Amino acid sequence: MRASNEALFYFIKDELFLVKLIRSVYIIRCKLILNGAMKILIYPHKILSTKSKPVKQIDGRLQRLIDNMIETMYKAKGVGLAANQIGETIQLLVMDITPEGQNPIAIINPVITAVEGNEVSEEGCLSLPNYSAKIKRAKRIEVKGYDRYGKEIRLEGDGLLSRCLQHEIDHLNGICFVDRLSPLKKTLFRKKWSKILANIENNKNEK
Repeated sequence: MRASNEALFYFIKDELFLVKLIRSVYIIRCKLILNGAMKILIYPHKILSTKSKPVKQIDGRLQRLIDNMIETMYKAKGVGLAANQIGETIQLLVMDITPEGQNPIAIINPVITAVEGNEVSEEGCLSLPNYSAKIKRAKRIEVKGYDRYGKEIRLEGDGLLSRCLQHEIDHLNGICFVDRLSPLKKTLFRKKWSKILANIENNKNEK
């Protein structure tokens, strides 16, 4: 079937409008989600208890997400950040445990392959500001995954490296460190956390 010139003109015009609309929506989403430091979700946001899905494609959007997660982590003065803490339910974490904060790494689809020993140490979380608790974890672990370019990597160690990896991988599995508290400590936590949340809301209202 052959369209008239006038009909063809309006068809092309509508198509151009649709392309511009889709492009505008994409740009707005990029500005909201993938442009600099992002908002960190606060416990007990439901996404924090959601198990993340494996990353299937490494593309430009993922690279921007990694860069912005690193920026968000530094701005919040943290040493690690999981993707679901900023609302992205994918198996991705970033971390930097160096004192200078100049050696960030990203791990895609991390899996703990070996653990050794146990130790108890103080932990905090960017999703639970102004709260910390002693948590029991494996002393030494081995983790495998992929770097931001898709190359398989393996990390093993103890100390802060081990604890940070376990903490962030917990996040990717929908577990916050307070989920590992004893029943009694959870009760005490809830009382204290309700006051902390109230203070956070008050500070927001004052701004």
